[in-house]
Amino acid sequence: MNIPESWLRIFCNPKLSGQQLADKLTMAGIEVEAYTPVGAQIAGDLVVAEVLSVEKHPNADKLTVCRVKAGKETVQVVCGAPNVHAGMKAVLAKIGTKAVRGIDSQGMLASARELGLSDDHSGLLELPADAKPGADARKALGLDDHVMTLKLTPNRADCLSVLGVAREVAALTNTKISAVKIKPIPAASKATHPVRISAPEGCGRFAGRVIRGVDAAAPTPDWMKQRLERAGQRPISALVDVTNYVMLELGRPLHVYDLDRLKGPIDVRWGRKGEKVLLLNEQEVEVDPAVLCITDDSGVIGLGGIMGGESTKADAATKNVFLESAFFWPDAIQGRARRYNFSSDASHRFERGVDFANNVDGIERATRLILDLCGGEPGPTTDKVARLPKRKPVRMRAARAQKIIGIPLAVKEIAAVFRRLSLPFSLKGEIFTVQPPSYRFDLQIEEDLIEEVARIHGFERIAAQPPRAAAVMQPAPEGKRSLHALRESLAGREYREVINFSFVEPAWEGDFAGEANPIRLLNPIASQQSVMRTSLVGSLVANLRYNLARKVPRIRVFEVGRVFLRDPAAADGPLAVQGVRQPMRIAAAAYGPATAGDWGAPERPADFFDLKGDLEALCAPLELRFEPAQHPAFHPGRTARVLAGEAPAGWLGELHPRWLRKYELPQAPVLFELDAEPLLGLPTPHPRVPSRFPPAVRDISLDFPQDTPVQGVLDAIQAEKPPIVQKVALLSVYRGSELPPDRKSLAFRVVMQDTERTLTDADADAARDTLVALLGKKFSAKLRTS
Repeated sequence: MNIPESWLRIFCNPKLSGQQLADKLTMAGIEVEAYTPVGAQIAGDLVVAEVLSVEKHPNADKLTVCRVKAGKETVQVVCGAPNVHAGMKAVLAKIGTKAVRGIDSQGMLASARELGLSDDHSGLLELPADAKPGADARKALGLDDHVMTLKLTPNRADCLSVLGVAREVAALTNTKISAVKIKPIPAASKATHPVRISAPEGCGRFAGRVIRGVDAAAPTPDWMKQRLERAGQRPISALVDVTNYVMLELGRPLHVYDLDRLKGPIDVRWGRKGEKVLLLNEQEVEVDPAVLCITDDSGVIGLGGIMGGESTKADAATKNVFLESAFFWPDAIQGRARRYNFSSDASHRFERGVDFANNVDGIERATRLILDLCGGEPGPTTDKVARLPKRKPVRMRAARAQKIIGIPLAVKEIAAVFRRLSLPFSLKGEIFTVQPPSYRFDLQIEEDLIEEVARIHGFERIAAQPPRAAAVMQPAPEGKRSLHALRESLAGREYREVINFSFVEPAWEGDFAGEANPIRLLNPIASQQSVMRTSLVGSLVANLRYNLARKVPRIRVFEVGRVFLRDPAAADGPLAVQGVRQPMRIAAAAYGPATAGDWGAPERPADFFDLKGDLEALCAPLELRFEPAQHPAFHPGRTARVLAGEAPAGWLGELHPRWLRKYELPQAPVLFELDAEPLLGLPTPHPRVPSRFPPAVRDISLDFPQDTPVQGVLDAIQAEKPPIVQKVALLSVYRGSELPPDRKSLAFRVVMQDTERTLTDADADAARDTLVALLGKKFSAKLRTS
């Protein structure tokens, strides 16, 4: 939102410099993002000059040599503008003497673009005939003005106008505001146009006025053009410029129709399936029952609170107009313009909340301006009220305000703040009851009023008081660890944490989670981010692709975040939403070389077992179990379900070849995704006396049926091993010509040790034979002798 300082000071003119005023607004929460001078910063003086004569340049066809009077002196200027002529008044920039094609030019006659006033560079900027030669052109053109660019939060729609900002300035500086005096324009005819509000839940109020016999081709005056341009609006025509001017001045969006193009009464209703309308931006859109429409007997002629239609627009040939000033409920406008991939000044205001009490004022102000510029005969103002917001009084306790703000504000000082803000209130004891005005949609609860008190009192006047608390050493639970500990563990293994949006592309859910019905957002920020994620895998794949596009050869990333699962039984917990479970998960992805630049060994890509080792290190001292399974995101033969104890905790695997092709990945990354909750618990540590005696080691190799799971073998050994067996580890897996096709060989290393004595070879051999017999019985395993 751009606010010209000169326009603002017409409403409220405190004794502060422009920069001081900008700083004061920023400190009060109305952030002034930029405070910039109007026009280009041209070196040298700018003066009003009168062109005395114009002659052709002897060495250039498109240049002229002009004698120019600038006050008491007459200078020679070389000019290339086609509209230069004797007698015209223009702006002379005294920038020194420069030779142009052999002729000295003592300055430059400037166009509007060169002065930074507009994009027009078709010729010189011609000044009014009464401009005095030699006078300061900056003052004549208002180039000493500045523009404040406001960065408003969505709740402060009341500041989307010069009047709204002036109210803030008046409250902050305790200066009187001089609002525009709006007098009712008496009707010169009885002409009206019928209006019907069929959707009062969308349109609460509709005021209108017929004005006949206007001159739509009349020019917009320079003062109005200047204010519009500095506020960021492009002048179009007198009628349209008046509606934009009133919107910027009062915060009241208006629309002007060509009355002769309207077919029957205007009806404000919801759209119907299949209806279309060509808008003023030349975009044809199809409406539906969720879009509020302005219609007549011909169908849809505009989108309510968003944009008018091409079929009823007022142009240079228009003679009779109908002026609209409506109130549209924010809920009926929010998100509709974005659905059609555009925004408008009207929708930007209506979806945040527009003053529902100034409809008639907007009509009267616009009528006065139209009559002054275009003439015409106004009819009576009609004002149809269907349903308006009911602003409930808001209570605020002085003690509560003092506690939240942190300083002892007196009741009188709080009352003075409300008076400066023009907020009607009553006081009973130390409890204020405030009636929010129609233009302040942001005042709804006690904390809103407390914020107003703090803003006007001045945040900079609230002393910083660091909190004081007795340091207490809290016991660290032995059986639990934090998510931060898991993060540190992965970071220590060269993984970088990423934080992704919780809303993702619908295709990711089908590809990586097999979820055909994820939770959809009613109002997504983008079409490709329209569902809530049920898996972190899609986000990590996107991170991999982003880094690969930037030539990163080795990628290790992880994320700790929530997923959102449909669950009718979910209703408990601080983040509970009925029917939605939101577990915390931890996931990681590894891509590229297994090691970072090991010159002494050949490079190999990270594989399933590299990530499995990282996962086991992450979860230690918890012992994980892995069993083969199928998952839509992972390679059918390189996927494992991860179990913590007997409960499933997550998945580990190599990305499915189908998704490698679809997402254009040169090689397969490996990923894991686990629920975080099972990883947070830790087993209680138990003391154990280390043995003083040497261990005995035996390697055994047995052949098993091809479908025997290694995890099942290890579980069987762990359950029935002899007491002296301390550890059994898999050494190798062999399948080859020396074995039948339906058999495989598993080699184990068995570590045996006793705490009371040194084991003999007989003890070690006996324990080994016991294990061989156990595996032979349970899995039909046979000891290999070669």
